[in-house]
Amino acid sequence: MTHDNSDPGHGNSPAAWTAVIIMLVAFTIGTVAFFFSIAWVVWASAGLAVAGLIVGIVLAQLGYGVGGSRHVPKKVH
Repeated sequence: MTHDNSDPGHGNSPAAWTAVIIMLVAFTIGTVAFFFSIAWVVWASAGLAVAGLIVGIVLAQLGYGVGGSRHVPKKVH
């Protein structure tokens, strides 16, 4: 099996994990709020999802993204 060094890592970085967790929480809250017809919470969770995207981008710019200066990739055995 060959290892391709140009593999971007599939987003396995602190920036990606943080963004995804924030957005998953936002979508979960939004889904529950939509079920109970609480419109303002649905819109607030949509804002939280956008904030998660922004947090991911900012963390990637700070070096926590794949290939960033502060990201330490896991070793593949």
